[in-house]
Amino acid sequence: MSDPQAIRILITGGTFDKEYDEIHGRLFFQESHLPEMLALGRCRLKVEVRTLMMVDSLEMTDADRDIIVEQCRASPEQRIVITHGTDTMAETARALALRNDGKTIILTGAMVPYKFGSSDGLFNLGSALAFAQTLPPGVYVAMNGRCFNAERVSKNRATGIFEEI
Repeated sequence: MSDPQAIRILITGGTFDKEYDEIHGRLFFQESHLPEMLALGRCRLKVEVRTLMMVDSLEMTDADRDIIVEQCRASPEQRIVITHGTDTMAETARALALRNDGKTIILTGAMVPYKFGSSDGLFNLGSALAFAQTLPPGVYVAMNGRCFNAERVSKNRATGIFEEI
């Protein structure tokens, strides 16, 4: 049985979890790097991790978003972190905000895959876990040390930076 004081981490894929196929020169999904990242960060929080899907956010559908929303609603934990691709993270955050039932939900991701070694993913994951413990109920996007309300955030595609709108 889940500990309601724990933080639920939902994995959806995105650049965070991509790997590079050197033979074919493409990015792909294998397994989530989240357990390794939590160990590397010496995480001492109670977390409940669940992989929902491993998709590039540009390929995420409304049905996928419905799964994410329903998993958040069904979670006994009141604090949730979602790893997500950055291209449509703001869209998913808004979908969650419309149907949130009083939980603190943080979406985060990475601009560079974790396996590349120069990824912002580890920093973003740590920030998201900290924000999940300190922010009031609501839906937020946590990227590169900043936190944004789901209803007032967008990714600037020219700069690759999340901004308040």
